[in-house]
Amino acid sequence: MDIFSNLAMGFSVSLLPINLLLCFVGVVLGVLIGVLPGLGSAATIALLLPITYFLDTITAVIMLAGIWYGSMYGGSVTSILLSVPGESASVMVALDGYQLTKRGRAGAALGMSIFSAFIAGMIGLIGLGLVAPTLAEFALEFGPPEYFALTLLGLTLVSYLATDSMWKAVTVTIFGLLLGTVGLDPVRSTARFTLGSLSLQSGIDLVPMVMGLFGIAEVFNLVESKLTGEVRPISVPKGLLNVLPTRQDWKDAWRAILQGSFTGFFVGLLPGGGATISSYVAYAVAKRFRKPGQQFGEGAIAGVAAPEAAANAATCSGFVPLLTLGLPDNVVMALILGAFMLHGVTPGPTLMAQHPQIFWAIVTSMFIGNCILLITMLPLIGLLSKITLIPNRILLPIIVLACLAGAYGVNNNPTDIVVMTLFGLLGYLMTKFRFPHAPLVLAFVLGPIMETALRQSLIMSNGDFLVFWGSPVSGTIMTAFLVVIGIPIARKLLSIGGRGGDKVGDSKIKKSLIA
Repeated sequence: MDIFSNLAMGFSVSLLPINLLLCFVGVVLGVLIGVLPGLGSAATIALLLPITYFLDTITAVIMLAGIWYGSMYGGSVTSILLSVPGESASVMVALDGYQLTKRGRAGAALGMSIFSAFIAGMIGLIGLGLVAPTLAEFALEFGPPEYFALTLLGLTLVSYLATDSMWKAVTVTIFGLLLGTVGLDPVRSTARFTLGSLSLQSGIDLVPMVMGLFGIAEVFNLVESKLTGEVRPISVPKGLLNVLPTRQDWKDAWRAILQGSFTGFFVGLLPGGGATISSYVAYAVAKRFRKPGQQFGEGAIAGVAAPEAAANAATCSGFVPLLTLGLPDNVVMALILGAFMLHGVTPGPTLMAQHPQIFWAIVTSMFIGNCILLITMLPLIGLLSKITLIPNRILLPIIVLACLAGAYGVNNNPTDIVVMTLFGLLGYLMTKFRFPHAPLVLAFVLGPIMETALRQSLIMSNGDFLVFWGSPVSGTIMTAFLVVIGIPIARKLLSIGGRGGDKVGDSKIKKSLIA
């Protein structure tokens, strides 16, 4: 069957009334879940998983997929309006989105966010439908050496996320790597840096960490602005035209949308990649290749478009290894795999041959779901922006309660509230002294993956570091890493040598004139 016949078969299934209804329910529920910080799509899908037993396999997966990509946009709403990420993948959106809100451009930021999500979703679906088998085979080749090389190269991008100076970014990155070592040793399962606490044996959870760094820290900043007499600028968009991005916004963001879409798709394809890491990498790439005059971190519209596009493209590419290889690349995909297994269907290489209607129904339902997301959410942007009209005396308790509920609700552990508060203080101090937040989170996420891959690689090779050049993939990535760090060092040395040579030449001229 050709591609058009497969798409027709998929639409014939996904457009059934029950599938269409639950696709709509999944998308709306996902947006609402994303708006609520801390709850998350994974927890919601886990709660709804038993209900899917009473649904058809395709219907159940369509609803769960709707929750997944709907939550990606929902998490960006509070990131932009309140600097409180509803999802960990929305952390990077908060950097520029909240700055735009403080400038009175919340509507434009939300509008660009949803358009970026829609465009990236379409690009991701094209990749999912056309090149899924080839890309899945490529991802299957990744072993520990490739993972270490990839994460090492990813950490070098941290330098592009720095706000003031390179040394601040490096300092924060090292601190993030150290935080990632808290918990049980991944190889020997011995406790490290737990201070005798059983709660820390599982490591520091990402949700309370992000809640503190961005949510509680923002509360401290708002309290300080109230004490110093500073007023939070508020401008709520009225009408649909006022929330649409301007022509200049599209000129500034179109490149970031495409970069974020392709970056998110390919990074999200890899097991362990996911929407969170994809958004970090896409932000770094967009900042590295930004247009002159764009100030990332200070309200650049491209800084909203790139991570939002990457996160939504990654939600599509995450289905590639699941549906073609039976390998989930994140927690949500593992839960959706559980839904398949609950109905006696095993995703893998034979899925498209034995159950082609399932694969193509999922692809077409995600297309329909993205259209539902655009049509339903675009008119509501003005209503969502009214959150910024809430006075600080009301808003601050709401943010604190949302963060408390989110931090505690992940593991039902009071220790997470303490962790969130400590990171709130840390985030406030980092803001005061202009240390970047993003490298800390990126290093914290990549650190455990990097450590495990490094130790597994050295065990495989009996301590031989040449194992990282033992395969074409890891060798290419490691060579790219050396080039990335080598070029700035070479430029620095050449500039120092040039200045030294100028000084020597000047002294010789002076001596000749004196003689």
